Formats: sequence, structure tokens, C-alpha cells
Amino acid sequence: MSEKAPSLDPLELSAYFAFMEVSSLLRHAVEQQLTDAGGLSYVQFQLLARLGNSPEGRQRMTDLADGVVYSRSGLTHQAGLLEKAGLVTRAPSVEDERSVTLTISEAGRAVLAAVFPGHIELLKTLFFAPLSHKDVVALADSLTSVRDLLRSAPPRSAAPRRRKINEKRAGA
Repeated sequence: MSEKAPSLDPLELSAYFAFMEVSSLLRHAVEQQLTDAGGLSYVQFQLLARLGNSPEGRQRMTDLADGVVYSRSGLTHQAGLLEKAGLVTRAPSVEDERSVTLTISEAGRAVLAAVFPGHIELLKTLFFAPLSHKDVVALADSLTSVRDLLRSAPPRSAAPRRRKINEKRAGA
């Protein structure tokens, strides 16, 4: 008995390729705008935006890595660059001395204020302009469902640590 290999129907394949192409093209345009307006990489912008949006302007680095889906070592490097530029500070967490907390500085908030107007304009022009309100609602609902499914597994930033813990438990 031969099993048929799984495949995508033409609509699914078209949706997948369109999503991937839009994602790549939009990411390139966003990265260029962020570099031009604030000297930021995309991940640096994500970090500053998450910190700027958090109630006290700070978060644990592990939580940030999971939130932006970035490796802990990569995040440490990016945080170091942001700290060197005076946009954030790093300190031991008050809740858990093993953790490090990243806090946005006033200079970091100023950079966010400088990049946001152009960032918003770029998104309105390149991403939202061809969509109706109904399209945006459908897109948000669809992408939220996919995101939630993907987030149901541990983020990749947490995977290596959990794997090592499980190996130790198994006696490997």
C-alpha cells in the first residue's frame, strides 16, 4: 500500500508563497526605515518597542528573547550594543538574581519617538493601504490563530536550556 505524500492545494501554496514574499519585502523596507531614522536593526527596534510598551520600561532578558523569538546569546549581543549607545541599561533582576533585566533609557525613548512616525507611515503605505478594514480584521484573526499555534511550543530561545535540563534528567 503506497501512501500519498502530503501536499498543499494550489490556494494553500499561493497563500504560503505570498505570505513569505510579503514578509521578506516588508521586513526589508522596515529595516531600511529603522536604520535611516534611528540607526536601529529590526531586533533592536523590537526590544526598544517592547521595553517602551512595558509598564515600568523593563523586562527580563529571557522574556524579551522569547517575545522577539531571538536566541539568548544574540539578544545579549544586541542588548550590549543598545547599552553602549545609551539606549538601555542592564542590571540583575530584583525578582531573581540569576536573571538580567533590560530597562529602556530616556535616550531609548527618544529614539523610539524619532522612528515611530516613519515606521507607522511605512506600514500604512506598504502594508495596510491595499487592504480594507474587513481584510485587516480577517488577516489579524488568521495570523493570530497561526501565531498562537506556533507559540504553543516553547520559543526557540528557551529550547536549548530546556533540552539540556531534560538531558541531565535522563542521565545523558
